[in-house]
Amino acid sequence: MAEQKPRVPKRIAAVIINSLKGGVVPRIGLPYITVGREREIGAFLTDLGLIESGGASFRFLVGRYGAGKSFLLQTIRTHAMGEGFVVADADLSPERRLQGNQGQGLATYRELIRNISTKTRPEGGALNLILDRWVSSVQQRVEAGADEASLLREQFATLDEMVHGFDFTRMLRRYRMAYLEQDEEELAHVVKWLRGEYRTKTEAKSELGNGTIITDDDWYDYVKLLARFLVGAGYKGMLVMIDELVNLYKIPNSITRQNNYEKILTMYNDTLQGKAQYLGIIMGGTPQSIEDRRRGVFSYEALRSRLTQGRFAREDMTDMLAPVIHLQPLTYEELLVLAEKLADIHSGYFDYERKVTTDDLVRFLQIEFGRVGADSHLTPREVIRDFIELLDIMYQNPDTDVAELLQPGAFAQLTATVETGSNANGSKPGSSDVDPSFAEFTI
Repeated sequence: MAEQKPRVPKRIAAVIINSLKGGVVPRIGLPYITVGREREIGAFLTDLGLIESGGASFRFLVGRYGAGKSFLLQTIRTHAMGEGFVVADADLSPERRLQGNQGQGLATYRELIRNISTKTRPEGGALNLILDRWVSSVQQRVEAGADEASLLREQFATLDEMVHGFDFTRMLRRYRMAYLEQDEEELAHVVKWLRGEYRTKTEAKSELGNGTIITDDDWYDYVKLLARFLVGAGYKGMLVMIDELVNLYKIPNSITRQNNYEKILTMYNDTLQGKAQYLGIIMGGTPQSIEDRRRGVFSYEALRSRLTQGRFAREDMTDMLAPVIHLQPLTYEELLVLAEKLADIHSGYFDYERKVTTDDLVRFLQIEFGRVGADSHLTPREVIRDFIELLDIMYQNPDTDVAELLQPGAFAQLTATVETGSNANGSKPGSSDVDPSFAEFTI
């Protein structure tokens, strides 16, 4: 009996096909198209276990453009949310950095909080949901007979010991009181403060009576506070994903660039030395943005000495427990499995019987990897984009035979047509008065 393939809902199939053809990673439907990466995923699952037990982790995910960094990050994101973790992700840009004197660091914090997601709110914007869940759980315990003051004191004891802990817990208390009193304006002010949207202390003082605000210099301290608080709210921990480190590499000012790398060093030290709890950080970047000793992360000597690969690691035997994980290319077999899945999703979405056979898929991959430099430069993004384009062409031209389209003869026939055709001026190609010594040459 043939194995029944999972049917992909059309809404999800549309997102998968359109996203992959556009060269971006879909936010939903990843389990339908995930292949390979067992070792990398295993390493991140180990980190999740560490975070759940009260530890912290820090990883760099390194790969070329189109190698699958963002795809793997989204896969880990989806799994972590399903396991009860809170996930916050952000892409760096010229306006969003880790440190800056014009609010760039705070802009990254705001993006992280805006994209904070849970299992029940995977699309982001889950901050209010998390706070409401915490208030409800506290209220249930109070109604069950627990002493309110003792309960809150117990929950906030660890937070109060951390940097900016008193300000953070004061806001949590105000949110709880406003929630119980159904004071929507006060709730909005507290959430605005937690999101880092107060630009001046005067503004915060006038609306909240509190002159402390989250700034460029201390936003990371509030990320650590939030991670610790989430455990008390019923979650297993917090996973922070920051992609596009290449935007730090592109910073023209060397001092600003070094300040950003110093922020990375602070995060790295905090997580590995046990100063942060229930927190995991993953940063994604290209090999150049990490390993370039003039402008990359390795230009900061303190980071380079910590992150450089050891002498025993080899290309075929890498250490997946090291801070830096280098993405290896997908194998031919994994790409074949992926192509099979995409062909099934495409035929299911457009309601036609799939005509592309496994032999056709093998031939397609042979053509893709037969190009010059494919072994070292061809990425999954290019293969997937070409394959979906092929499926779209076959769907719009149902009389076309796939095998003929993938045969070298198709290209030979096109070449012959061009050679026997005419130029724009009516003359035959090759009939111009060109010196024969320049017509052909061998390097």
